[in-house]
Amino acid sequence: MQVSVIILAAGQGTRMNSDLPKVLHHVAAAPLLHHALATAHGLEPSRIVVVTGHESEAVAASATAFSEAADCVVQDPQYGTAHAVAQAAPLLAEAEGEAIVLYADTPLIREETLRAMLDARANHSVVVLGFHAKDPGRYGRLLTQDSNLLAIREFKDATEAERSITLCNSGVICAEAKLLFSLIAEVKNTNASGEYYLTDIVEISRARGLSAGVVLCDEAETLGVNTRAQLAEAEAAFQSRARGVALENGVTLTAPETVFFALDTYVGRDAIIGPNVLFGPGVTVESGAEIKGFCHLEGCHISRGATVGPFARLRPGTELAEDVHVGNFVEIKNAILDEGVKVGHLTYIGDADIGEHSNIGAGTVTCNYDGVMKHRTRIGKRVFIGSDTMLIAPVTIGDGAMTGSGSVITEDVPAEAVAIGRARQVTKPGLATRMFEKLKAIKASKAKGQ
Repeated sequence: MQVSVIILAAGQGTRMNSDLPKVLHHVAAAPLLHHALATAHGLEPSRIVVVTGHESEAVAASATAFSEAADCVVQDPQYGTAHAVAQAAPLLAEAEGEAIVLYADTPLIREETLRAMLDARANHSVVVLGFHAKDPGRYGRLLTQDSNLLAIREFKDATEAERSITLCNSGVICAEAKLLFSLIAEVKNTNASGEYYLTDIVEISRARGLSAGVVLCDEAETLGVNTRAQLAEAEAAFQSRARGVALENGVTLTAPETVFFALDTYVGRDAIIGPNVLFGPGVTVESGAEIKGFCHLEGCHISRGATVGPFARLRPGTELAEDVHVGNFVEIKNAILDEGVKVGHLTYIGDADIGEHSNIGAGTVTCNYDGVMKHRTRIGKRVFIGSDTMLIAPVTIGDGAMTGSGSVITEDVPAEAVAIGRARQVTKPGLATRMFEKLKAIKASKAKGQ
């Protein structure tokens, strides 16, 4: 089945009280727009068209950053939802199959729900996603008879009887692509807002003798984000759903309510995630790995059998092979750690390659930045880096080599060599006692002078 997806992302979102376009505010470490795009991609669509408006260049850049396949068009001026969808018509003039209209500020719509709408197209020419609202408020109402949808009535135009209906419109609509644009061409703006409502296509389709129907979903799935409070509500809803999916997929979460996932987080079965772990974008945790408490992960890959934390930070470009151990208060960035590497504690590894079964002592730092450029450190296999070693990049440590604790290493170390780079210790017998007595006398003299 061929599917085209149209995502409406033109709104300014004045109630967000922000200079940032509404659809670029984040839920689960990703713009709201990316949630709609991710759901759309799950359908394997032939085309995705994003309709932009306010700050169109920034919104389009975000869309193409997520998917180069996304086409963007501008709605200017903005005359309503039907007018917005119509902007996609030139790009989809030759489109075959179905078209689905989504909203960039409604991040929780599930792929399964959209597939249910596509299935319902077997019985109806137009399918609308609806929900029963606990407090219908100003939602548009769905007017039905048996299994048929008769009309969608916007709140401003509804009668008191119609406003008492709890079956509400999510805005998501599915129809055959060519039919969708044909119906939109007949939409008028004779309503309380003077706008062209996409919802009017239901009555227009019925006037043509076509059928319209409703697919239901939970109200929580249709949450639209218009305020900061709703943004926080969407974040909470996403995290609750993501935690539930992880648990169902065989992931152990020792304190689920404290773990925060990103939109694209992948965690394999039998992985263990401790309390207060935060996943930023681009994290993959393979089956059987363990992330201990209070870790922050972003842009990294953690292989089977690896352990991380507690209190570790993995930054973009980090690759941990199988059975790597990264301990407490360790930060790693843009580094590849081969199988069995151990980085126990209190260490910074940046722009580095570390060979298998090497051990990095506490307090080690790869000094990778000279104030202008980054440089790489290369550590071979089975290397022992002594505690408090400063590795001044670019530098290479050969296989089986060792550095003495407290060393500053500025030159390459050959394989199986020991490198010691520290000042010679000088010991002065009895000097400590004499210095303390002198200092105490000075302190006493100052006290008398006061």
